[in-house]
Amino acid sequence: MPVGALLVVAAVVGVVGALHLAAGLHRPAPFASALEDLPRLLAHAVLAWCVGCALVVAFRPDAAPGARSLLLLITVHAVLAWAGRAAVLRARVRRARRNPRPTVVIGAGRPGRRIVAVLRDHPEYGLRPVARVTAGETASPTTSPPRAEETGDLPVVPPRPRELDRLIARHGPVDALFTHPPAGPDDTALLRRLWERGGVARLVEVDPAPHRHVPAGPGAARGAHLWGHPCYRLDPPPRRRAATAAKRSVDVLGAVLGLVLAAPLLVACALAVRLIDGPGVIFRQERVGRDGRPFVLYKFRTLRPGDDREAATRWSIADDLRMSRVGRVLRRTSLDELPQLWNVVRGEMSLVGPRPERPHFVERFGQAYPGYAERHRMPVGLTGLAQTSGLRGDTSIEDRARFDNHYIDTWSLWRDLRILARTAVECVRCKGA
Repeated sequence: MPVGALLVVAAVVGVVGALHLAAGLHRPAPFASALEDLPRLLAHAVLAWCVGCALVVAFRPDAAPGARSLLLLITVHAVLAWAGRAAVLRARVRRARRNPRPTVVIGAGRPGRRIVAVLRDHPEYGLRPVARVTAGETASPTTSPPRAEETGDLPVVPPRPRELDRLIARHGPVDALFTHPPAGPDDTALLRRLWERGGVARLVEVDPAPHRHVPAGPGAARGAHLWGHPCYRLDPPPRRRAATAAKRSVDVLGAVLGLVLAAPLLVACALAVRLIDGPGVIFRQERVGRDGRPFVLYKFRTLRPGDDREAATRWSIADDLRMSRVGRVLRRTSLDELPQLWNVVRGEMSLVGPRPERPHFVERFGQAYPGYAERHRMPVGLTGLAQTSGLRGDTSIEDRARFDNHYIDTWSLWRDLRILARTAVECVRCKGA
């Protein structure tokens, strides 16, 4: 392929990709329409090909296409982009019907009940109502009673982050539809918690006011509606998205680098466990991660529990008599945790975060200690603020939960790096669990 053609293709692909990303076309949008997106796709094609042709004129003037050729290229590009967009949206609708997203409707009175009824009557939106969040509904003599099809058997819960956590633990990540612009401490807390848990928030105007609130941002006012009710996506501040991406980037880079650098140590630990304790070098156990999602955690085996029930329900102690000499060394130096770098690469864990626990203890501690369930609003980690503060092994669960929540509320990338440095020092000092 000629150099000029390569320049054009590279420029077009780069510009179109950046524009699509900025416009939010990559996001799953249950209300999207290919025809609504056509003007935007055409504008992206025009800009991309103009940039590509400008590069050709700058570096290879003799290879620059004429006006007629440029118009043909833009037209073909726009038609193909629209056809591709339509195919993608049709596939998303089919997938949404098969696997609808659990959705919480946040709104009292008729607006909240109306949106619940719309979601139940129109599964093509791919949103399945699982609860309605409201501070309470007051009846008045002039208010007509709700119709049966608008109420159903949907649970009504108070506007507290803990209630949202319970819904997430039961249904997995949820989306939210606000029937009023989020305002006040309750709405703000719910919105922040929803974003932290990976949910999508939208504002649906059931009874639009003359001077209605229209959120700004990519994709906010693109004609989206929920059965005729204007619908706008509520995005978190850019800083929050950038911080999440930065943390994940550090996790992947650090975990891959750690696996490469620690490869000889991993092999040595595996050989020691195999020679002293026999087969079954890697111990696999179910733990609870972010948003209450279970995952399989990997460790070097340091002892053999009597059965699966004991492994799931018995609290581990530092001086367990069943541990061999190798197991004690691995526990004391925390080398038994090294295989969890693979959990970090897989996205199930982070380098820094609250330590994951077994489902049996998560349920038990969540009922016994205030704030324990709150710690699952962030990815679990290899190490954390609680661990570097001496709260390892058989220490206060209430204190650990308090430290974990403080870490989440005051998170920064610099704090993660400090915790990792302190963890390395503690491992050298052999202060394992």
